Amino acid sequence: MQSHSNSKIKSLKWIFVIVIIGALIWGIQWATFARPPLPEAVDALENNDLVEVTQDPWLAFSPAKDAPTTGFIFYPGGRIDPKAYASLMNEIASEGYLVVVPEMPINMAVFNPNIADEIIANYPEISQWAIGGHSVGGTMAVEYTDKHPETIEGLAIWASYPADSADISDLDIPVISIYGSLEEKVNDESIGERKHLLPEDTLYIRIEGGDHHQFGSYEINPEDHLATTSRASQHQQIIQATLELLEAISK
Repeated sequence: MQSHSNSKIKSLKWIFVIVIIGALIWGIQWATFARPPLPEAVDALENNDLVEVTQDPWLAFSPAKDAPTTGFIFYPGGRIDPKAYASLMNEIASEGYLVVVPEMPINMAVFNPNIADEIIANYPEISQWAIGGHSVGGTMAVEYTDKHPETIEGLAIWASYPADSADISDLDIPVISIYGSLEEKVNDESIGERKHLLPEDTLYIRIEGGDHHQFGSYEINPEDHLATTSRASQHQQIIQATLELLEAISK
């Protein structure tokens, strides 16, 4: 009887260990998952006549000919591979700007919102800096701007809005807030509720038929695709607005 009881206890212990190991494996996979880039983004990682691309220590796009003096730091959205923004960033860089997209701890900008400090220190030749981000990356870009008003001269918020604790309404810098009309959470109402946190002359750009995921080029589940406009059209509007912001701080 005692032997049977011991055997049962040992079996329960093994079951417990297996469950714990399984949970740890699942947790690691969940924490490290990032939506992978689509082929068009992977293609944009290649050097061309206008842009040189490097991936160490961060994903960076630099004009191939003239040395840039204006830089754009971009924080990726949550659980999205930084490479998923390559097609947009390559085109922005082709207009004469340095663009840097850092990888975040467990792919969440909230865990390293001050990485821009390292990036800026690494490029002393850049005299003007703008920052931006997608989704949670946009929220963290606003937070960084709030804490470093002497450093950031322009802000691009993609499909996002400020946290209640980040009030930059008194800053005299150009700010753009771009969002899709088919966003689920970032919409006229949620953005309107936070307008008091941004400068009064912030430019709000609503992309008709655009959705949250077409701010990059990454794999999503079919049911998450809400856009009725093409990704190419949404990207072109995003790029144009961001380039106008960078041009404004370069003058």
